[in-house]
Amino acid sequence: MRRKIPSTQALQCFESAARHQSYTRAAQELALTQSAVSRQIAQLESFLNVQLFQRTRHGVLLTPSGAEYAQQVARRLDALERDTLDAMARFGQSRAVHLAAVPTFATRWLMPRLPVLARQHPEIVVHIETSTRPFLFADTERDAALYAGTPEQVANWAGTQAAELLPEVVVPVCGPALLAGRSKLQAADVAQLPLLQQSTRPDAWRQWFEANGVEAPLALAGPRHELFSLTATAAAHGLGVALVPRLLVEDELARGDLVVACDRPLASGRRYWFVTPERAEEPVAVTLLRDWLVAAAQAAATP
Repeated sequence: MRRKIPSTQALQCFESAARHQSYTRAAQELALTQSAVSRQIAQLESFLNVQLFQRTRHGVLLTPSGAEYAQQVARRLDALERDTLDAMARFGQSRAVHLAAVPTFATRWLMPRLPVLARQHPEIVVHIETSTRPFLFADTERDAALYAGTPEQVANWAGTQAAELLPEVVVPVCGPALLAGRSKLQAADVAQLPLLQQSTRPDAWRQWFEANGVEAPLALAGPRHELFSLTATAAAHGLGVALVPRLLVEDELARGDLVVACDRPLASGRRYWFVTPERAEEPVAVTLLRDWLVAAAQAAATP
């Protein structure tokens, strides 16, 4: 039975025009004429018997039906592109894993270890994209995720299973100049300095001060950054004190770009996990990657 699917070119024209809200910019992106884009979209609307755009004096606007269809088409074109790239990279001779990962952990901890994975398992290809929050695996093409969260958060991630990798221990760090010649500060001294906030951990400083028995009225004040890498960089440039997982700033501490402001580490309650969807049969590459990550985490945790 013949599939009822529009032409790929029509879908590409529609997706680009929907993203830009402009036939002209879609034509520029696709190296086509504006009339060619318009013709492809008109044919798509005729095929669907649905109006996708409203024409206005200033250009085009998506209709509600067009906006919904655009989201679906974009996802499927992205998936088709990934599958095509895998095939072009001789997918049959390798095993690809599409991995979502918390950004700084991926950059600072995982990436430096990937050459070892490449030597031990040259058949595995790991494609990485960043994600900081749980998602539905069924709505994505992802095979696994590296996630930072509490055991309760992981347990509430529906339809998944998780392998624990590393505990998260946070420590206050800053640029050496901020200490003004002092080797270490007391927790009460830290409360008097500018505090750099992690937007994904709004209560982190409050928890640290409470654990150290210090009143800190400004524990929630200070510039906010989404990623630990941004917070650590801001600290290295003297903008304040950052509360970050030590395992993510070992290089900066070794170089002297950052120093421990107060030697009071605190277990944050979060851990790093390798999360996969529950499925009857797991891809071999995902199993191999999990086993390798668990072994690498154990080696990193061994003094």
